Amino acid sequence: MKKEFIFIGPPGSGKGTQTKMLSEEYNLPHIDTGSLLREEVATGSEEGILANSFMEKGQLVPIELVSRIIRNRLLKNDCKEGFILDGYPRSMEQAQALDKILAEIDRGTDTKPQVFYFDVPQDKLVERLVNRRSCPKCGAIYNIKTMNLKDNTKCEKCGTTLTKRDDDTEEVAVKRFATYFAQTEPLIELYTKRGQLSTLDASLDINTIYKNLTGAIK
Repeated sequence: MKKEFIFIGPPGSGKGTQTKMLSEEYNLPHIDTGSLLREEVATGSEEGILANSFMEKGQLVPIELVSRIIRNRLLKNDCKEGFILDGYPRSMEQAQALDKILAEIDRGTDTKPQVFYFDVPQDKLVERLVNRRSCPKCGAIYNIKTMNLKDNTKCEKCGTTLTKRDDDTEEVAVKRFATYFAQTEPLIELYTKRGQLSTLDASLDINTIYKNLTGAIK
């Protein structure tokens, strides 16, 4: 049976880490909008050129264009058995666009995405982001406060120097959360009413979250 998952949650909630783990176990493509847009730009596709014209000006890529890119990705062969959408949709408008895409892709079946909401108190999220470091080479993510790293400056997988995002500060994080929750609260209500939402306590350790995640899969 086809498996479709949607992961929603604020920055620093750990959904990216859980997506990678589930992607490997279930052999499903991990799709996040940011990476997808960068790939389209890198390949020089028509959508990528259009998206880059907005991105290089620091503007948001129009929802219609993002939807087209998402649709094209979900139509690829590796998505026939399912996929994991990481961080999309983020608003009601995006959710409505995704409904249309899935209605087309899953026509004639009773496939319905299972939505997981990664719930974490704001103070813990701020702490996570302030202490978050990432590897620019292999993409590994670390928390220099909670993870017992041998060297807080080096990636333990490939040895590359870790970097910190410019916007991973307490002030910026609080603003990002306010914006995120304002956009996402209607989504939580929408998917709850549809019986598609499962809420995960994402303040727990990585392995416990993953156990709860896989245990909730229908």
